[in-house]
Amino acid sequence: MPDRPPRRSNYRKVAALSSLALMLPSSIAVGLFMGYFLDRLLGTDPWLLIVFTLFGVASGFLSLFRGLKRLGLEKDDEL
Repeated sequence: MPDRPPRRSNYRKVAALSSLALMLPSSIAVGLFMGYFLDRLLGTDPWLLIVFTLFGVASGFLSLFRGLKRLGLEKDDEL
């Protein structure tokens, strides 16, 4: 019988990849909503919305790259 990898590691990979898929949109949404509510509160339309949306995009890409790097390192360790 050939050695098969344990099923748990496959489920962990699927969970990690699905969380990566949600990182970018959720970071953008948080920045967007924070900017929107601060603009409404302070009356600075549309500047804080733009700034916080850009922060959300940057944060999302940074988290995405970190997660991909972590998954890449784990993949190399398995070989």
